[in-house]
Amino acid sequence: MRQRIIAALGIAGLAATGLVACGDDTDAGSGSGSSGGEKVTIGIKFDQPGLGLKEGADYTGMDVDVAKYVAKELGYGDITFKESPSAQRETLLANGQVKMIFATYSITDARKEKVSFGGPYMVAGQDLLVRADNTDITGPESLGGKKLCSVTGSTSAQKVKDQFADTVQLQEYDTYSKCVEALGAGAIDALTTDNTILAGYAAQEANKGKFKVVGKTFSTERYGVGLKKGDTETCTKVNDALKKMVDSGEWQKAFDKNLGQAGLKLDTATNPPKTFDACA
Repeated sequence: MRQRIIAALGIAGLAATGLVACGDDTDAGSGSGSSGGEKVTIGIKFDQPGLGLKEGADYTGMDVDVAKYVAKELGYGDITFKESPSAQRETLLANGQVKMIFATYSITDARKEKVSFGGPYMVAGQDLLVRADNTDITGPESLGGKKLCSVTGSTSAQKVKDQFADTVQLQEYDTYSKCVEALGAGAIDALTTDNTILAGYAAQEANKGKFKVVGKTFSTERYGVGLKKGDTETCTKVNDALKKMVDSGEWQKAFDKNLGQAGLKLDTATNPPKTFDACA
């Protein structure tokens, strides 16, 4: 009888341990599908089709493919992807919750005061997404009196505040997917962010025929790899990996797979990037 009780307690203990080990972080998940090698946590967006999208246990997009390539070159074999909303990226890096961030993270002087950047690995431009039947919004100059949506903490939202605050009603959400929902419901007139992000949403199966990208960019957005401030060692390795990805043709393959089908055409003078910023 004593042996049966001890055995039962042992099984219960193992079950409890298993429950702890299987605990799931609601905003993180294993994204590499591989084992072996060092572990790394990388920040991406979870709601940007064509760039960083989480569907079930799958992670897809240009940012995801670039992240996987760079991580492999740096010797990481076990990747955990963590959701990194625009307003949280600096904090995630500073606290060490992520090692790197690939999340349409535009390199700016203001951000360089808080984080370091590798790259850029792609150069995009801010544009507008409107409903497919819209005929009166043809660019930023026609936004007077319109309700415009963007994401808190993004350079897109800041540019609207700086340049168009007197003429538009800015609505900010924490994710672009919420802006897309509001646009579809008629609660806003347009969504503004990078043309890469907008093209991905417009090309989604559920959105086909509903939206269109205006096609008049009004900024230059250089996507960098976010790193903890002062991590020049990793920055140098990241830039070496990005150069190898471009030179090998893997960058173009990733772009064609993830964004080429959306009909997006980037400036060939800057894409794929041939030079990268000095690490500091």
